[in-house]
Amino acid sequence: MCHPLVIFRLFSDQSWLSVPGNPLINWPTQPQRPKPKPLLNPPLSSLQQQQQQQEQEQNPNPNPNPNPNLLERDLAMICDLLRDPNLSSGPTLETALDRTGIKPGPGLLQAIFNHFDSSPKPLFTLFLWAEKKPFFLSTVPLFNSMVELLAKGRYFDSAWSLLLDRLEATPSMISGGTFAILIRRYARAGMPLPAIRTFEFACNLDAICCSDSNLDLFEVLLDTLCKEGHVRVASEYVDRRRELEPSWVPSVRVYNILLNGWFRSRKLKWAEHLWVEMRKENVAPTVVTYGTLVEGYCRMRRVERAIELVSEMRREGMEPNAIVYNPVVDALGEAGRFKEALEMIERFMVSESGPNTSTYNSLVKGFCKAGDLVGASKILKTMIGRGFVPTPTTYNYFFRYFSRFGKIEEGMNLYTKMIESGYTPDRLTYHLLMKMLCEQERLDLAVQVGREMRASGYDLDLATSTMLVHLLCKLHRLEEACVEFEDMIRRGIVPQYLTYRKLNDELKKSGRNEMARKVSDQIDSVPHSKKLPNTYSRGADGSRARKMAIMQKAEAMSDILKTCRDPKELSKLRSSSLTAVESANRLIEDIRGRVNRI
Repeated sequence: MCHPLVIFRLFSDQSWLSVPGNPLINWPTQPQRPKPKPLLNPPLSSLQQQQQQQEQEQNPNPNPNPNPNLLERDLAMICDLLRDPNLSSGPTLETALDRTGIKPGPGLLQAIFNHFDSSPKPLFTLFLWAEKKPFFLSTVPLFNSMVELLAKGRYFDSAWSLLLDRLEATPSMISGGTFAILIRRYARAGMPLPAIRTFEFACNLDAICCSDSNLDLFEVLLDTLCKEGHVRVASEYVDRRRELEPSWVPSVRVYNILLNGWFRSRKLKWAEHLWVEMRKENVAPTVVTYGTLVEGYCRMRRVERAIELVSEMRREGMEPNAIVYNPVVDALGEAGRFKEALEMIERFMVSESGPNTSTYNSLVKGFCKAGDLVGASKILKTMIGRGFVPTPTTYNYFFRYFSRFGKIEEGMNLYTKMIESGYTPDRLTYHLLMKMLCEQERLDLAVQVGREMRASGYDLDLATSTMLVHLLCKLHRLEEACVEFEDMIRRGIVPQYLTYRKLNDELKKSGRNEMARKVSDQIDSVPHSKKLPNTYSRGADGSRARKMAIMQKAEAMSDILKTCRDPKELSKLRSSSLTAVESANRLIEDIRGRVNRI
């Protein structure tokens, strides 16, 4: 069985980037950007910068700066160990790390964490190994990164174990940011109640309650719940606090968060009710409030009402900014009303803040969704001409279009031009490229892009690894699919049950029963869901059955349309949870019953 890296070597070592491209679109000349620096000093978020500053004040020099050349060598050696499929997480990997003789420091570990952000199990082993070294002193940002990686992989038990150990040994390592990470990850995993319990646990800690940090965990909790679709839970939690603290009045930020949550859930009635309540409580709206309302109405495709709110806030003495204008431009672009969107930008030009990169990105997105790449390219040229530097998000809208229509040559040419101009693609760029190439069954290019994705500091995550396994199965490259599947589990990524079933079925179909048994043992070794999408079926029989069901539904609907004129009856077919045939039969019986009663 081949190692995943061996799969990559099946193809040319020459990078796609070294092959001159011939773009089919005359892209505007872009300002040259500096090449990205090595990942040894990755950019930190504002929260990480604040934590790092606090750590430096407490411990001015926890680890001396090593020789940069040694640091590069150490980074390469540890990366090779983490990629080795023969080294499983735990004692085996720790022994291999000991043999290197490397003296780990926070900077080295942080660089590795950023490079392998989708491999929680080996990184946890690396972190625990480093902490056993007498000369190693961790930092708050590094500790939070470890908690983030574990929670991202849904290893919540390990994250809590690490956190509780530090609470006893070094409580200064725990901050509000640590709990904010857990709250966000619980909510993102569809677990709102554990998120609330995490918040309440943090509130009972003196170190968190008495902290001078500007981080409000209550607002973090509400914001996270709302963004992840749990706005009703957030609203009920606010109501409960009101009952427990009658004198407490929600701040304007709390109202803004809940407004955004109701709009994101497309609950217009509840959002408008909250807006009325806010005015009754004499809570003065801010520019952010109006921006939230404008964005919400634009999301509901009520642009005219959003434009009315822009006029209303002017009457209130507030000058609209990008937070307010951008959603309007975005909604007009989505609706194909480009003339009005451009007029809105020109109107925005005279304001003090003026349009920003996101404003132009909205128009690029609109033109790409409409299939007008020439129009999108003109906006890109205007954007650059006015001094705005395109971001990976700008180009990702083009990649979405290329991915949607399978335009491989155009997509790879744009990718080449991006790199040649000094732009660094982001993770989404690689996802879109991998999706396009896998759907078009271009394994050679998919593997090449995977290599460059890793070289750019992005570990193969669940989405990219899943696409690769599915493509290998489709091309009957089953040995390589098994290697990639095994490597996912080794790195701490739990494959989707659909991926397991596809691989297992293909192995059994080809008579590789021993390999199928091994794959089953691997998936059984980790907690996993056994849910499958409704469209999944095993083999050709399932495919034929699905086609027959579609044909029967079409015939049934054809008969119904000849006799039924009530749109309410027809809508029942769309909303029913029954199968297509059952829904059609039930609807026919209902109609016949009514006819018989007449």
